[in-house]
Amino acid sequence: MDFFDLQPAEWQALLLTLRVAAAALAVALPIAVLTAFLLARYRFPGHGIVNALVHLPLVLPPVVTGYVLLLTFGRKGPVGAFLDDVFGISFAFNWTGAALAAGVMSFPLMVRPIRLSFEAVNPKLEEAAKSLGAHRIVAFLTVTLPLALPGILGGAILGFAKAMGEFGATITFVSNIPGETRTLALALYTATQTPSGDLAAFRLTLIAAFVAFAALIASEILARRLRSRIGGGNA
Repeated sequence: MDFFDLQPAEWQALLLTLRVAAAALAVALPIAVLTAFLLARYRFPGHGIVNALVHLPLVLPPVVTGYVLLLTFGRKGPVGAFLDDVFGISFAFNWTGAALAAGVMSFPLMVRPIRLSFEAVNPKLEEAAKSLGAHRIVAFLTVTLPLALPGILGGAILGFAKAMGEFGATITFVSNIPGETRTLALALYTATQTPSGDLAAFRLTLIAAFVAFAALIASEILARRLRSRIGGGNA
């Protein structure tokens, strides 16, 4: 068997990983932007608690996070049972559950750089836009958000990379089901536990490294273009 000849199961794991990471990013990024903006610009009762909760997945063992997700969003969990009965949405032992686990684990990594980016934007620019008659939402969308785009892009790339490599919470929440929840990380783990699986494990490692490297290079190119446009616009 040729080293670079990917097996159907490996293609399946790669495509599922990209699907899970993309879904996790699509759902978590808008929430991360809103959360980061609120934490950066407003001081409200419980601000410190919200900040701690946001970063909690970073310090908790991923298995604990996965178990909490299972208790909450599992078929017998309060949220999971409601979503399944009312909307027919099931997370447990499903690729959507893998996306949920990846989104939760990557969320803090997105919030941090986005928050710093919002804090670097001068609030007086928003006030100037409002004084000219712009609505608060319009000022945010046309002034603050474009200036914070490099940080948002950085957070998105970090979140995507974390979602691609998520393991502990995923295997605890949705198990390791071929074709359904077995992402690259889980496929790599399976290969290491299989006799004569060293070649497959090494191949999967290279695939994961290549995809992550390509994402980082693409983010660097996009970040440079964004900085150039913002710099040109401010000139």
